[in-house]
Amino acid sequence: MSSVAQSHLLPEVEAFLSRNHFPSFVGGKDFESRSGDTVSTFDPGSGDKLGDIHDLNATEVDLAVDIAAAAFPAWSQLPHEKRSAILLRLADAVEERKAIIAQIEALDAGKIEAQARGDVQNFVDTLRYFVKLSQQVETRTKLEVAGHEAWKYRQPWGVCAFIFPWNFPFLLIGWGISPALAAGNTVVIKPAEDTSLSALYLAHLAKEIGVPDGVINVVTGRGATTGAALSSNAKIKRMSFTGSPEVGRMVAETCGRNLVPVKLELGGKGAAVIFNDVDVTDTAEKLVGAITFHTGQVCCDATRWLIQQDIYDEFVSVCVDRLKNVRIGHPLDPKSQMGPVVNAKQCKRVLGYLDKGKAEGATCLLEGGPATVDGYTGNYVKPALLAGSLDNVAAREEIFGPVAFLTKFANEQEAIQMANNTDYGLANSVWTSDLTRAARVAEAMTAGNSWINAHNVFPHGVPYAGVNKSGMGGGVLSIETLMDYYRCTSVVRPLGT
Repeated sequence: MSSVAQSHLLPEVEAFLSRNHFPSFVGGKDFESRSGDTVSTFDPGSGDKLGDIHDLNATEVDLAVDIAAAAFPAWSQLPHEKRSAILLRLADAVEERKAIIAQIEALDAGKIEAQARGDVQNFVDTLRYFVKLSQQVETRTKLEVAGHEAWKYRQPWGVCAFIFPWNFPFLLIGWGISPALAAGNTVVIKPAEDTSLSALYLAHLAKEIGVPDGVINVVTGRGATTGAALSSNAKIKRMSFTGSPEVGRMVAETCGRNLVPVKLELGGKGAAVIFNDVDVTDTAEKLVGAITFHTGQVCCDATRWLIQQDIYDEFVSVCVDRLKNVRIGHPLDPKSQMGPVVNAKQCKRVLGYLDKGKAEGATCLLEGGPATVDGYTGNYVKPALLAGSLDNVAAREEIFGPVAFLTKFANEQEAIQMANNTDYGLANSVWTSDLTRAARVAEAMTAGNSWINAHNVFPHGVPYAGVNKSGMGGGVLSIETLMDYYRCTSVVRPLGT
């Protein structure tokens, strides 16, 4: 690791990374691959190796599921107040170690450290939210049925499996496992092979504060081996996958064969519809902030900017000026405003889409390309703006980098048509001072989420999910999410019997 990054490390992070070797964590203890197969993980900001994680095979994943299943009866039968107390202790412990976990996340995922701290706090807030919500759930609900005594009884499913991506490793773990654990399920987490370290730290911390062995388990390895084994295990009771539509289809097919309910949160190609009555400077700054946040590696980001033609030139000018001045640097450098992409493969992908977009006729408003950061040889790219027809490949396909595609519209009807001209359906935003029009357009756009005069907004209590190519099976962050992790039994007695 470079001396600049090293100088920012907390002693606890240095001690954690000094292990160099990171087994999975199952049943309250380290769980090594018997084959000895490992996958290396790197700091995307410097290219330095952080360590090796174990690559578990199908037999080992199956054993992890069995261990989680064995832990389920005791965990699910704990009095609710005791289970809640344990989970709240975990939330407190994570909050107390926020700085440590944030540095681990920043190094492993290439995330600006301040943003990583926000992700850790989001985990804490999410866990507390679902614990509180679960305390309000009536497990027995009387049903008014003529001639019968009847009720519904809710209880946890059992082992719930989660496959998480590399862009928001710790935050998404919070979104996924919090409702499952609060409802009384046990969990098996499969983090991305590029970003497994914060999940492993969490598992060790859970053990330390008294989460019973087998309740929270982390299996590491490649998606094609460990991830495939987890999603195909017939003993899991629910599956949640966050990632690409291509892999999501395979997960859904596998779960379908086993009749395991599956929740998919997939990619996006969000639109920002910008009307001519906005404050141009303010709106431009907010969308520049959105496209550069975590280097554009955000599935719900606004990557298609639809701008009313009256203000198009002014809006482009402000955006170009702002993007040229974004400070690119290592995630642990406090001066950095945008870090690297997660790995060399993703860097090549982003740069490749710039080339493909220009080859199909896109106008380059801001060149983009590789970025140089003094003292580092990481995976850095510059922000880029392309413009032209929405039929362009760079306007149709998810790039997952700091790249936006711009085009003009004349009127509201055309803007809605353009926004809905996509196979995806995750999140869009509308920008206007006319709140009546804003509500009308927000409801007309085909997506799971529409935001007004903001983008990437996730308050607890509001469902967040995708439609079409962006996902299926329910969302996150709301009461509906918690209820997904209970199964219902109907109990009926004919009166007089």
